[in-house]
Amino acid sequence: MRWKGRRISTNVEDRRGGGRAKAGGFSILGVVVAFVAWKFFGIDPQQAYRATQAVTSSQSAQEGSAPKQMTAEQQEASQFIGTVLADTEDVWTPIFQQMGVSYTPPRLVLFSGVVNSGCGTAQAAMGPFYCPADQKVYIDTSFFRDMRQQMGISGEQNQTELSRQDQVGDFAQAYVIAHEVGHHIQNLLGISGQVQQARAQASKTQGNQLSVRLELQADCLAGIWAHQNQQRTQFLEQGDIEEAMDAAQKIGDDYLQKRATGQVVPDSFTHGSSEQRMHWFQLGLKSGDVNQCDTFK
Repeated sequence: MRWKGRRISTNVEDRRGGGRAKAGGFSILGVVVAFVAWKFFGIDPQQAYRATQAVTSSQSAQEGSAPKQMTAEQQEASQFIGTVLADTEDVWTPIFQQMGVSYTPPRLVLFSGVVNSGCGTAQAAMGPFYCPADQKVYIDTSFFRDMRQQMGISGEQNQTELSRQDQVGDFAQAYVIAHEVGHHIQNLLGISGQVQQARAQASKTQGNQLSVRLELQADCLAGIWAHQNQQRTQFLEQGDIEEAMDAAQKIGDDYLQKRATGQVVPDSFTHGSSEQRMHWFQLGLKSGDVNQCDTFK
């Protein structure tokens, strides 16, 4: 993937200088409960935000800040993520203009370990996520290291982490960022709010199905971004699409469940199967048409 030399977004917050919430146990419990209520039970994230706003604001002064002396790997990751985020801004701004509305880009927060968001406290183990309450994407860059290893890149090879990122997995990482920005698009268009309202009135199985449709649409929107960005910058290289397909396969619910327990329970899916995730990303990539991303039909 060709990414160096392009604009780097200014909408990046680097909180990797510590990343540990140091507030008392009662406050942490409150924000964790609020986050779980939003993530798993469909409670309006704005309500979760209001319920935890006082807690998170009191903790914000204790959040980790950007490392004073970043390693070459940290600098590279920051520049890469900032470039991909800028690309999403440059793609979605004109698309929204064609729809007759203005695009407000999300901010992207880099963190290490633990982070306080408008949706509560989150840990790196949760993976990248988008919080609609504060309209921010949160990423622990160690997720990308783990993802590269899952794609068959061994940390024992005689290459630096920096050079491995250049060679393998960069477009798969960009796909993950574009997917989370896809959730921001859904939030701006009111889709996320409608789904949350529907989930609150649905059974658990029905709620999971709605969550799957939302996630698959974000995959399709990530494909739209890749299509449009290729038209703009010719950034794709040989093997990039295969990387994204490999990533989509390995974050499918069936793949993850089988790997974790040896069993697949479709009614518990929240993001979609590997086949579904690959299909919807490819549909967006090939068509470049937002109208093709209606996963709710």
